[in-house]
Amino acid sequence: MPGFHVEHFGCRAARADGEAVSHRLRAAGLAEQVPSAADVVVVNTCSVTAEADRAARAFIRRAHRLNPEARIVVTGCYAQRAPAELAGLAGVAAVVGNSHKALAPEIILGAVRGGVGAIAPPELVSVQALVTGNGGPRQAPIWVDDRFAHSFMEESQLAPGAQTRPNLKIQEGCGNRCTFCVIPQTRGSSRSLPAEAVMRQVEGFAAAGGNELVLSGINLGRWGWDLPFSADGSNRRQRPTLAALVRRIFDETALPRLRLSSIEPMDWNAELIGLMGEFGGTRLARHAHLPLQSGSDAVLRRMHRRYRPWHYAEKVQALLKAAGEELTLGADVMVGFPGETDAEFEETAALIRALPFGYLHLFPFSPRPGTPGWSLHAERPVRAAVVDERMKLLRTLAAQKSETHRKRFVGRDLEVVTLHTPAELAARGKTAALSENFLPIEIAGQLPANRLVRVRVTGETSAGTLLGAAENADGPVSGSSPS
Repeated sequence: MPGFHVEHFGCRAARADGEAVSHRLRAAGLAEQVPSAADVVVVNTCSVTAEADRAARAFIRRAHRLNPEARIVVTGCYAQRAPAELAGLAGVAAVVGNSHKALAPEIILGAVRGGVGAIAPPELVSVQALVTGNGGPRQAPIWVDDRFAHSFMEESQLAPGAQTRPNLKIQEGCGNRCTFCVIPQTRGSSRSLPAEAVMRQVEGFAAAGGNELVLSGINLGRWGWDLPFSADGSNRRQRPTLAALVRRIFDETALPRLRLSSIEPMDWNAELIGLMGEFGGTRLARHAHLPLQSGSDAVLRRMHRRYRPWHYAEKVQALLKAAGEELTLGADVMVGFPGETDAEFEETAALIRALPFGYLHLFPFSPRPGTPGWSLHAERPVRAAVVDERMKLLRTLAAQKSETHRKRFVGRDLEVVTLHTPAELAARGKTAALSENFLPIEIAGQLPANRLVRVRVTGETSAGTLLGAAENADGPVSGSSPS
């Protein structure tokens, strides 16, 4: 049986694409293997930073070194942005940009069979790049264009399996034009999975015994904006909205828990926040990730972000009022945007200190070719040493915020979903789990994955993971005393 390996880089939405590819390859009879043994290695790339590009190239080189006979197929955002650059790497058999990601499984299967040249539909142009392999120069096809007509890859029916809490990508692309971001180039404009397709996925996942599903997207809050208007009960035409979709999921399916991935601050409208108040802690996870990027008004303007620091703070306060202090708040923060002064950076640090963040994803600014940020960086770069110092300060602040948030739950009960426990943790008689409000927990005793359990938090590890004891497992937990 031929074998494949998919290596994921990047965001939840990108991982959902990779998981969909894996599912289709398994359905075609291929077996998942480690990179060193696979017949084809699929590299699902990110390109949001230069470091993401470097990580993908390093993996490709390592995979080819460990397994010279494997055919490497590169897809994702880096493949869309710089396909010829990737096609020039040794071992790469094909490059499939996001514009053709829906065709990726067919192209990969062609690579397994030893040839990829005749797979592109006649109406699409397959650009050729000269690459050097073990047998000398050869042609590696590249599937990339700027139409994105074959980019939305609807997942095969999701079910709990390798991923206890899989991502259902319901939105693709982005219509925003932030000066630092390459995503509109690598994923195209915003496109939504129709509501009926979403509902079929959710219903099927719940029927298969799934307990937690994550809705994801590149710009999730804009789901529905590109779909046709529909008439409501009063015969008024309504634009489909994410909030209406979430309510429909709760009204029409038996899904126990839904989690929303990253949503832009301005897209947390009153209806969506109201759902957090109505269902938060029961069927809607009390977890909100609002990208911040900067706490400086001037920097946000240079970034072309569509909110201001006070708007952000207002959204956070509204969410806290709706969900309570159990809400775990997360954010992305960018350090060293071109021209960022000491005073502007301090505005960011001050806003972070003022808000109850549970975690932060911190990134140094990375100029991306083809974006306005590339030119801004050439004109007003922030020195690397300054960026490093600011990153160090924010890492310390983020660790303090995270610890403060976690400690408030010691001695309290949390609802968790059990995960696939790593062997090392299982050997210590424990189970990996994630709380409803997005806190990692180690449960004393052993439970299978995909169980909803109530846990009493007893402490935390030195690494910041909470410790807990299961209170409502169905029968005794292996390795612990019956309650």
